[in-house]
Amino acid sequence: MGRGRQKAKNTKVARELKYFSPNTDLTALQAELATSSNDEPDYEDKWADLYPEEQEEPETPPQDPQA
Repeated sequence: MGRGRQKAKNTKVARELKYFSPNTDLTALQAELATSSNDEPDYEDKWADLYPEEQEEPETPPQDPQA
């Protein structure tokens, strides 16, 4: 018992968060998306030199046990 007030508060906060839409600066967003950033290098696996390259094994068809 006694959860009614807490649940009502949580519901009120949830509604406020759900329907709150702050003003979006679309020009700043467009400028951010339009810039091509070459600052970040391509992905480099820092652990690649610790492990040997994996070789793919060719798949063999399943053997028929009755043959």
